[in-house]
Amino acid sequence: MNLLGPADIRVLAEQLGLRPTKQWGQNFVHDANTVRRIVTSAAVAPGETVLEVGPGLGSLTLALIAAGHPVVAVEIDPALAEQLPETLAARAPSHVDRLAVVQADALRVRRDDLPEGSRDPAAIVANLPYNVAVPVILHLLAELPSVQTVLVMVQAEVADRLAAPPGSRTYGVPSAKAAYYGEVRRAGSVGRAVFWPAPNVDSGLVRITRHAAPPWSMEPAQRRAVFTLIDAAFAQRRKTLRSALAGWAGSAQEAERILRSAGIEPSERGEKLGIAEFVRIASVAAAGATPPRDPGRDAPPSAD
Repeated sequence: MNLLGPADIRVLAEQLGLRPTKQWGQNFVHDANTVRRIVTSAAVAPGETVLEVGPGLGSLTLALIAAGHPVVAVEIDPALAEQLPETLAARAPSHVDRLAVVQADALRVRRDDLPEGSRDPAAIVANLPYNVAVPVILHLLAELPSVQTVLVMVQAEVADRLAAPPGSRTYGVPSAKAAYYGEVRRAGSVGRAVFWPAPNVDSGLVRITRHAAPPWSMEPAQRRAVFTLIDAAFAQRRKTLRSALAGWAGSAQEAERILRSAGIEPSERGEKLGIAEFVRIASVAAAGATPPRDPGRDAPPSAD
């Protein structure tokens, strides 16, 4: 298939009267080698359906279809959503049945909004708008349990945060929440020159492989409880968990009780905990467990 190059991108944009907007994070990839690399890095089995968010003018869409994947493209811009099937028809008329376009906001799209027969994609592969990348990833992983692989291009700083391990400088809310769903790894870097217009930052590829057998419940109520806990733990990043979780637990004393029941030292900080520890704390809090008796701790806990 003849993929889009810089001249093709400019011609399409001119035909549409398109001026890329910061509001929707529109930076279009115009390098065929880059989109081929993304498809290869995704390593999705041929024939598996892929959900693409923000297809834009269709650079990555065409590469995915050329690799044998049916594509469900979620595009917020009505003009781009309307143009995408026409671009595919002009370049690969025999493959038009491999594309379904949903004109919607990916932050609000639901499984039932996808076309019947395409509601259980195996993967998400996308060049995500920088300003909504993390919320989109977390929303779609929750909404589409069929997705086993995520390969996205995001701002390099966001990529670092998503893939950061506990205890690292960049570890935080995105890292912990993404790890709830599976293994998160950096999958490479992408320079600025492959975009039009060129962004002011470099980009990075992130791969998320969903847990084949989740080590904890994936029920919505459990997820909400764990994510609320993570938010509380990082809201005051430099404070100990005893202090940071005081509001979440109702008091510092109750936070300490829950932490000790979960086997976590109250003087620890949230940035040191992995997702398994956060799940354990949330489970203890939900169960109302009583901590084991410690005769040596008769004195009230000291202040942080």
